[in-house]
Amino acid sequence: MGITDPGPAGRGKWLRRFGWLLAIWLSSVGTLFAVALVFRWLMRAVGLAAP
Repeated sequence: MGITDPGPAGRGKWLRRFGWLLAIWLSSVGTLFAVALVFRWLMRAVGLAAP
C-alpha cells in the first residue's frame, strides 16, 4: 500500500462527495424550475403569455 493509494476509506469519501454534488445540482435545477413556473404564472396572470 503506497502513500497515494486511497484505500477503502478513500472510495467512500469519493462517493460521498459525488452524492453531495448531485444533491446540490438537483436542488439548484429544481429551484430554477420552480422560479420559472412562478414567472410563467405571473406572466399569464397579467396577460403577457400566450394561452
